[in-house]
Amino acid sequence: MSEWLKDLDLSPAQVRLVETVLLIVVVLIIRAIVLRIVHQRIDDAEVWFKTRKYGTYTATAITFLILVNIWLGGIGGALTYIGIVSAGIAIALSDVLKNLAGWVYLVLRRPFKVGDRIEIDGRRGDVVDIRVFRFTMLEIGNWVAADQSTGRLVHVPNGLVFTQELHNYTEGFPFIWDEIPVLITFESDWERCEEILRGVLADNTPDPHAKRFAEHMRKASQGYFIRYTHLDPTVYLSVQDSGVLLTCRYLVPVRERRGIQQAMWKAILRAFAQEPAIDLAYPTIRTYLPDSIRIVDTPPD
Repeated sequence: MSEWLKDLDLSPAQVRLVETVLLIVVVLIIRAIVLRIVHQRIDDAEVWFKTRKYGTYTATAITFLILVNIWLGGIGGALTYIGIVSAGIAIALSDVLKNLAGWVYLVLRRPFKVGDRIEIDGRRGDVVDIRVFRFTMLEIGNWVAADQSTGRLVHVPNGLVFTQELHNYTEGFPFIWDEIPVLITFESDWERCEEILRGVLADNTPDPHAKRFAEHMRKASQGYFIRYTHLDPTVYLSVQDSGVLLTCRYLVPVRERRGIQQAMWKAILRAFAQEPAIDLAYPTIRTYLPDSIRIVDTPPD
């Protein structure tokens, strides 16, 4: 190609420029043709999304290597050039380089992937895209209760994975512990209440001895030192200022928390309605008087 371009009486810089344009056009055409052929054979949306992303990364890497050869005369020239300008680039583009390094970390170490639910820098959401300089989450929480979606997309710089704590809800073990506090009055029959709550837990929460729990636990223990010895739902009892607090603790799939909470509260309220010896409590103040109250009739002056 270079010999053909030289016959057009172009300068070396113009030759490189034309070669660059032609390279980009050819790579884009080949990428489009390949993805079109592959798309006809893939029905799963998630597989197609990942294939398209990896195809883009591959085309970008090939284009970069060929451009290095065109403009810098191969790897040796590239290393010389990089050595000269690296200090200036590091200062001027520190945030960009940090985000790029974050992307490399995300690709190689995979602390989360598309589809995971994470929390970072106070933001929570489901990861829907990972790009070179940022990743995107479908936000949950904020003004919406119980970890449900707000409908907003949050774009997060990749560099935050180096400076902020990262919480992954779904990696390894896609279940979380949830709790429902039930406060009853001191005069209520707390033993009967505990019995009712245990029945509600048994009827409305997933069975921790089911096959899917065992499979997820096995996978989680292979990558991390996770050893749960007690997975059964339980009820803990404590005494508060305004009554007796019974806390239901149970495992729940990450994205089913609100639905299970609603089903449990409905069952609890229906059961309590049939129990005259149980009353829900609320914050109150009690005054104790050691003597009886006496009313003194004071004559007017």
